[in-house]
Amino acid sequence: MVEIERKFLVNSDSYKKEAKIKTRIVQGFLNTHPERTVRIRIKGEQGFITVKGKGNDTGVSRYEWEKEITILEAEELLKIAEPGSIDKFRYEVLVGNHVFEVDEFFGDNKGLVIAEVELSSEEETFEKPKWLGKEVSGITKYYNSQLSKCPFKEWV
Repeated sequence: MVEIERKFLVNSDSYKKEAKIKTRIVQGFLNTHPERTVRIRIKGEQGFITVKGKGNDTGVSRYEWEKEITILEAEELLKIAEPGSIDKFRYEVLVGNHVFEVDEFFGDNKGLVIAEVELSSEEETFEKPKWLGKEVSGITKYYNSQLSKCPFKEWV
């Protein structure tokens, strides 16, 4: 259950025209310890609980366990989450053989847009769309768990 994922900033909104799916996501965290995070997420009409471990040296690979829960369970767990939450739209864009998940943030993180691509190995190559900007894999301030505590609006 290792997730291999690279993250990038996005330099234009042209990904929106290419997206096949757009879903609203609201999430909070029960635990944001550097060694592990526990996330509660409502994605569209589904609820999830996710545990993520600490990333490796490159920040590209880390342990991830996720289980679907009911919307009611997710709503109840969000009530006891740590302060700060994430509100975003996720666009799914097929580029070559990979699906990029592009997150457009709102609320305290408005103005931030991040694209992620999951890979089967850290060395796997993938086609990079023109709207893909600087890589931010492994930079912890771009993790959702950190954006909930120190949002984008406070960076500028």
